[in-house]
Amino acid sequence: MRARAVRIHETGGPEVMRLEEIEVPEPGPGEARVRHEFAGVNFIDSYHRGGLYPAKLPLALGQEGAGVVESVGPGVRSVTAGDRVAYVGGPPGSYSDIRLIQADRLIPLPDAIDTRTAAAITLRGMTVEYLIRRTFPVTAGMTVLWHAAAGGVGLLACEWLSSIGATVIGTVGSEQKAALARNHGCAHTINYNKEGFVGRVRELTGGRGVPVVYDGVGRSTLAGSLDCLAPRGLCVSFGNASGRPEPVDVLTLAERGSVYLTRPRLADYTGTRAELLESASALFEAVAQKRITVEIGQEFALEQAAEALEALEERQTTGSTILSMG
Repeated sequence: MRARAVRIHETGGPEVMRLEEIEVPEPGPGEARVRHEFAGVNFIDSYHRGGLYPAKLPLALGQEGAGVVESVGPGVRSVTAGDRVAYVGGPPGSYSDIRLIQADRLIPLPDAIDTRTAAAITLRGMTVEYLIRRTFPVTAGMTVLWHAAAGGVGLLACEWLSSIGATVIGTVGSEQKAALARNHGCAHTINYNKEGFVGRVRELTGGRGVPVVYDGVGRSTLAGSLDCLAPRGLCVSFGNASGRPEPVDVLTLAERGSVYLTRPRLADYTGTRAELLESASALFEAVAQKRITVEIGQEFALEQAAEALEALEERQTTGSTILSMG
């Protein structure tokens, strides 16, 4: 079966992305063939395209997709043809009409979640779930710092955290993004183009700092994130939107108050099918309870994948960005 896929044959900028026709075979043992309806656009896609996360070439991009199972291979019991499903992680390939994927990584969608919503929320929402519930369990009354609060992950985090009674301090890059973050539950916004976030965080916390910082920006914020922590606080570095962070001298962690630094990955929190389904279930329950909403800021056609990813990298987007297969 022929399908369209956005692939790279070398690493680099948007110019290396090509829309090509590829052959998709019948699913083998343990596999399912999925016809995508939508795909999510995420920063990890740029890490694969640029070579920060090395992968075998040629490579079809995309870590998040949603659609319908067309057929399954021998031994598959977790899904059947006709099921609506979503997935995150695993080998890239969601920037395509059709693909093969390991069936045990597919997440059946409840009736309340359509495939457009799933493509916009599954990776981001499950990221928020493991960060705030398992990497550092946030409870009511805590104050946390979240960088890029108006981004696709940030908006979900602001809503989810505020719904459990936490106070969110969020950094943003414009007044428009500040208003958007506040509308989604961010209590205090800091425009990093106008003021230093470290001093403002200290001011908002009476000089003590916060117990946890969630930093998906990387190079331009990590040192400051560590300076925002209260004694024995945790800096969760979960992304590299501004580039790979500089190495951290571990002795400075002691000097900052015996603080901690971790670099988690969603894959390590959804390594078993049970963990995968539990994380997705918590996310879909939060959506059903209206604790979080879906903010799709941009929708592009598959042919516009390079433009979509470039807009995300340039921080020209708000909320989630998705590709439609048409």
